[in-house]
Order: sequence, then C-alpha cells, then structure tokens
Amino acid sequence: MATKQILSETKIGFGATVLARGLANNALDGIGTYTLELGRALAAQGNIDIVPTLFGSTDRHVDEVFGDEKTLHLRRFATTALGTALCGVSLFDSKKANTRFSLYHATDHLIPKLRGVPVVATIMDAIPLSHPEWIRQNQAALKRWLFRRTASWADHIITISEFSKREIVEHFNVPPERVSVTPLGVDERYFERVDEQTSGTILKKFSLPRDFFLFIGTLQPRKNVETLLAAHRQLPVSLRRQHPLVVVGRAGWNCDGLVASMREPENDGLVFWLNYVSDLEKRALMSCALGLSFVSLYEGFGLPVIEAFAAQLPVITANTSSLVEVTGDAALSVNPTDPAEIAQAMVQLATDNGLRTELIDKGLARARHYTWARCAEATRQIYKSRL
Repeated sequence: MATKQILSETKIGFGATVLARGLANNALDGIGTYTLELGRALAAQGNIDIVPTLFGSTDRHVDEVFGDEKTLHLRRFATTALGTALCGVSLFDSKKANTRFSLYHATDHLIPKLRGVPVVATIMDAIPLSHPEWIRQNQAALKRWLFRRTASWADHIITISEFSKREIVEHFNVPPERVSVTPLGVDERYFERVDEQTSGTILKKFSLPRDFFLFIGTLQPRKNVETLLAAHRQLPVSLRRQHPLVVVGRAGWNCDGLVASMREPENDGLVFWLNYVSDLEKRALMSCALGLSFVSLYEGFGLPVIEAFAAQLPVITANTSSLVEVTGDAALSVNPTDPAEIAQAMVQLATDNGLRTELIDKGLARARHYTWARCAEATRQIYKSRL
C-alpha cells in the first residue's frame, strides 16, 4: 500500500516550540527553519494532518504557518522531561496526545516520552556530547545528561547527514538501524534572482558596495568567524577595500570579543556586521556578494552553503564535518584553522573569473539535489515504518 494511503487518516504531532520562539523573535535558527520548511512540504504533499505542538507556550505564531487553530499545548518541557527522567514514569500529557495524533515528531530536540504514541525525533548533530566546549556552560553537564536521556525515548531518530549519523551512533550509543538520514532542502525562492532595484535599495540601507565576501550564521565559537576575520586581514589592503567582509547573524554566546573586533575603527569600510536580516535582505545580499565564506569548524549539514549554491554564489567552506559530504566538489574546501589557506581561497575567488563560473555551475547543479519535497517524502517513509 502506498505511503499516502497509509497516512491518509493519520494526524502527526509536530514539535513547534523552537519554531514558535523564532517566529515571535523574528529570528529563525536552523532548527526553526527545518521545522517550518518540512512542515510546509509535508502539508503540500497532502493526505497528512500536522498538529503543531508547543511545550509550555501560548504563542500563536505557528497557527499563521500551519493554519486552523489546532495547536496542542503540553506542559513545559524542561521540568517535565527532568521529572520523567528521574522517576522513570512519563509525566507528559500522553492522554491528551493520544486524542490528537497517532505519531509524534520531535523536530526541535525537545523529545517527550509518550505512552501509546510512537515518537520520531530529529537530532541535527551531537555537538553537546561530542564538543561540550561549544555550548553554553550554565548547567551544561545536566543538559547533556538530559539530552542523551530524552533521545533514548525516541522510537526512531532522524538526522541530516551521514556525518551526523556517525556522531549520533557514537555519542548517543544507539544502533545505526535506529537512525535515518534525510538531508535538508533549499526552497525555490533561493533560485530566483532578486531584482536589481530591490538589491540596490537593500545595499544602500546597509551602506554596502557590491562584490563583498559574505558570512551567514549565528555568532558562536564553532562558526569560526574570528579565523575568517584573520584571513580577511591577510588580504592586500586594496583587495580588502574592493571586497569587504559582511557578517550576517545575530549574536549567540561567547562572542563579545568577536563583536568588539568587528566594531574596531580600523575596520571601517572593511568589515560590516549586520546582525539579523530579513529573508528578502539575505537573498539580496547573496545576489550581490562575491562569495560565501563559511569555514565553520563543525556542521551537521550547513544549510547556508546549499542556499548559496541555489543563489549562484560561489562558496569557500571547511574541509571538515558534514560540509565535504554536502558540497562535493562544488566549493573551495579549506582547512578552517588556517587563515592563510582561507585567504588564498579568497584571492582565487576575487581574481579568477573562470573558477567563479565553474563553481557557480557546479553549485547550482548540487543545489537541485536538495529539496524540501524529497526531505518530506523521506520523512513520510519513516512515519510509515513506525505506525
């Protein structure tokens, strides 16, 4: 029987707590984007009814995304999960869940233990366990213990790259057959060029020239922006002025020094920090940049890279974690700890038109392989296996 027939009468609980926070603050992170785009793609394919589920929140933004005021509110996650982990008995609202859906998908790392309802959990990466130095340190040991414990409540785990699967199997101590890989997608809007008038208005708003190096991501240690700044400083001054570095991303944690260095007077006209920008502004910046410089130390997938490919923007990226797997030969891969190697790649992009054209063509072809429709269909197959 086809998947759509099996799921025709099935309601899926859909974790939307992180998405709701992002919508309320106008600042979607990777998890929020995944939840939003996957939810839309599942709904578009039809024959499946998503029930957005919030833990301890009265936020109504998700109703605007998924329609129909059908959001289910459960108890606050942290205290309920901790109580469940300590006493061994589910304190979640299993009875309420049973009346609303047949399967629960924890898209946002908030994984409940439900009685009588199978749980599928998406875990993007194993960073809290594999690299605890890259997460906030308040109650870090407790959070790591609870994360591992809640992950054990999932009947099946979804992750977003083969690299992340290997990390999850190792650090969460789960068998490989309990983990499936569903790569992320890129929305069609990234393939559409932003018109010149709109792009010009946005450049003027931020006082930017064209042909800058662009970074997109939350400012935090693993994003490696300090090394990127050091690499940009190694460029000849004339090249730096012609191709300044534009950093787009809200301040995360442990980034005070980085923010201060981007605001130094000697950076005037050479480095710009734009904080958070709208979706249209981000796409306009991609259309006006010389290249995306994304030399993160660790990524479960690296969605900005695929978005840049779709926007016909050449990419410099790290030769580590999932990034090589995701980019193939469509990007310039560098050692993310070597500023000189990153700077050399920047010079190549700035001076070699043939290389830029080759990377644009390869990147565009690569981006076509990553769609939210494929991600949604693979996810439906996992739902089918658990029902």
